[in-house]
Amino acid sequence: MKKKCSVGGQAVIEGVMMRGSKGIATAVRKTDGEIVVNSEGFLPYSKRNKFLGIPIIRGFVSLIESLVIGINTLNYSASFFEDDEKEESKFDKWFQDTFKDKGERILTGITLIISLAISILLFVALPNIFANLFKKNYIENTVILNIIEGIIRVGIFLIYIFLIGKMEDINRVFQYHGAEHKTIFCYENEEELTPENAQKYCRFHPRCGTNFLFLVMIVSILLFSLTGWNSLLERMLYRILLLPVVSGITYELIKWMGTSNSNISKIMASPGLALQKLTTREPDFSQLEVAIKALKVAEGIDDEKDINEV
Repeated sequence: MKKKCSVGGQAVIEGVMMRGSKGIATAVRKTDGEIVVNSEGFLPYSKRNKFLGIPIIRGFVSLIESLVIGINTLNYSASFFEDDEKEESKFDKWFQDTFKDKGERILTGITLIISLAISILLFVALPNIFANLFKKNYIENTVILNIIEGIIRVGIFLIYIFLIGKMEDINRVFQYHGAEHKTIFCYENEEELTPENAQKYCRFHPRCGTNFLFLVMIVSILLFSLTGWNSLLERMLYRILLLPVVSGITYELIKWMGTSNSNISKIMASPGLALQKLTTREPDFSQLEVAIKALKVAEGIDDEKDINEV
């Protein structure tokens, strides 16, 4: 029987971030082979405030938290591979002198805003514009138009994932993504956390963020169908305003799918699991070792050395 577990993670550059009962741990393998771990205590906002812990609302809060944590951990892992000999630009000097200790938070905020803007352009605006071409060809049914929009959105998403997966650096990240899943599976099944044990498990996990993104697109089709098909500006506004509801409902579905063994949950999880063929790769033992180290620190399983506690 599987152990009930709420550990989640994310692949980063040459490493893995894990969120567990003791906080967030990011393990990165440096170019010299050493594994360094950054440990940070963290209490989700949904547990700090009762209102933010209400179903649906907690899903949107968790999404924002995950985006911020994801950007910060990616920046942390990238810092080990920056070119030290690269001369600091005038803008970098100005930015550091102007914002000082607040610079990292401001940079994270800017990155988050840009990421959301690009996401809205790719997965909201473009599908909507393309779907509207079908309306001009005498398709008036709102539900059909929203289904067409959803199919276009999924298509853009699949093409995007497929293309970035061809990049060598991203392919390495996808290997660490597989290592993250295998390690969590090994922990859930209460086996000793070793690369040999973890390697036996599947690299596709039902609580993966890939499943979340895919289900977001499906849930959005149902909700957006209730808003009609008026002007482009109105359609865009509805989709942005309903994003918290869409993400909240999807979060509850993912949470349920992660604990349920019913046939319905398996059917709902199957498209997202199939999609993980694009977003994960089989890891090697050295990558599993990194993922295991991150999970152990995040769960406080044993005393790890050389950990930078924040």
